[in-house]
Amino acid sequence: MDFIARNAKWVMLISGGLTATMFYGLFAPQAALESMFGVSFDGALESIVIRSWSALIGLMGVILIYGFYNEAVRKAAFAIAALGKLIFVVLVLLFGQQFLAAALPAIVMDLIVIFVAAIYILKPAAKSATATTESE
Repeated sequence: MDFIARNAKWVMLISGGLTATMFYGLFAPQAALESMFGVSFDGALESIVIRSWSALIGLMGVILIYGFYNEAVRKAAFAIAALGKLIFVVLVLLFGQQFLAAALPAIVMDLIVIFVAAIYILKPAAKSATATTESE
């Protein structure tokens, strides 16, 4: 677990770069939807929603990359990104099981990020709790 906590920032950089690629949905919403879920759309509202969704996911990637470079915000950046990814995974599992196969690569990456973020964020708390228990 120490290895994961020590190298968590590299997960932020790699997953942040991959997550930021979703900005392409701003310019090609149909392609973004097809690549993520294997479906297409045919309306203006869908185009707006997919473009907005792509921008928000892309920004999450930027936040992860920023956290890689700025230790002062690393835990907050990791926590925000992991929470967003957790929400996506839960929503697909609860309401989008028909898209599970198409979204599986994103879900696997998101689960890895969630796991590493949890270890990174909770690791110092576990150490201080152990030190407190040992000193008593």
